[in-house]
Amino acid sequence: MTRVNVLLFIAVLGTALFLVKTQYESRRLLSEVDRAKAEANRLESEQDKLDAERGAQETPLRVEKLAREQLRMRTITPAITQYASPQSNAQDVAHNSQEAIALRLQTNAITTGEVKP
Repeated sequence: MTRVNVLLFIAVLGTALFLVKTQYESRRLLSEVDRAKAEANRLESEQDKLDAERGAQETPLRVEKLAREQLRMRTITPAITQYASPQSNAQDVAHNSQEAIALRLQTNAITTGEVKP
């Protein structure tokens, strides 16, 4: 009978240790899940913030401002616009191109302040 009691005591002790280990592992995994959820929430809020910033960067006024300042672009005017006609020949095109280049150079010089009008 004492053998049976010792075997049962060892079985109960082994089961108790296994239960403690399982509970510890369960708590560890639960805290890891909580950390992962918190990280997911943080990343989601950061993505929302970045989407809002991107939306602010994409406004037409900002794009136009950057085009003017960084790319030195300007709006078109009749003075710098060329219209092509179907009857024009290669010589007319070359002549018009030279005039357009000269006009652009003058316009660029005036807008950059190199030449006074």
